[in-house]
Amino acid sequence: MNRYGSTTATNPREAADWSTGRVIRANLRAVFGRAYPRIIGLTREPSWLFFEIFLPFLAVSAFVFVYRALDAPEEFIGFVVLGGAMTAFWLNVMWLMASQLYWEKETGNLALYIMAPNSLMAILLGMAIGGLFATSLRAAVIMILGTWFFNIHFVVSSFVQLFAVFLLTMVALYGLGMMFASLFLLFGREAWQIVMMLQEPVYFLSGFYFPVKSFGFVMAMAASLVPLTLGMDAMRQLVFASGPALGFLSVPVEVAVLVTLSIAFLVASKLWLDRILQLARHEGTLTDRRR
Repeated sequence: MNRYGSTTATNPREAADWSTGRVIRANLRAVFGRAYPRIIGLTREPSWLFFEIFLPFLAVSAFVFVYRALDAPEEFIGFVVLGGAMTAFWLNVMWLMASQLYWEKETGNLALYIMAPNSLMAILLGMAIGGLFATSLRAAVIMILGTWFFNIHFVVSSFVQLFAVFLLTMVALYGLGMMFASLFLLFGREAWQIVMMLQEPVYFLSGFYFPVKSFGFVMAMAASLVPLTLGMDAMRQLVFASGPALGFLSVPVEVAVLVTLSIAFLVASKLWLDRILQLARHEGTLTDRRR
């Protein structure tokens, strides 16, 4: 067996076929193959856009009206809209990334993924790119509607830093999703319950609708294990005039933590996915019986 799970080649030419260039091409095709249906799927069922954009916007509007009834500072209205837009990425990671390998196992596709001569991380990366495209559309619409309806004023101090923070947040967040994908697969049927269990607590702990600084230092640091916590805090500091005063940590420190989380989650996901491949190829347990 070679390291891709296939039998050893019978002649030098066949062995040479799996050169580094061919491995890279196979992984790039896997990325495209898994991203394509998630991007094209947006045009196949337009009704999904309504349920995924306008219904979540109602929840954002409810928090806006609560803050206005309490005469809260106008920046809090912007915090709510930004948080409502970012919830789309968390839902995408939990429902379309973390539980994806488990559902692929249930539908019978996981065995094909494991036997295919490409990395599982390439397959998950394609899912992440396709999901990120679709989710960015939902988040952008929420931001545009929220800015228009509630007359929010942004004061962006640095577009470069804002883009860098958003990019690092997405890398760390989808790295977390890849790690959860392998763990949920090993947990089996509990994956569904875990997704449901984590959804609302993360809304609360990540400060989607209020500054996470309100928790106090210890609890805010614990909540910072979820990349969205520091990502949103840094973005709020960069797009609102009073953001730095309400921020938890300075933007450079939060960027450094996001870089650390990105590396840690990607390395952990690689280790767990390698563990899955080892179990699948040597023990045959992932697709034959619940583990």
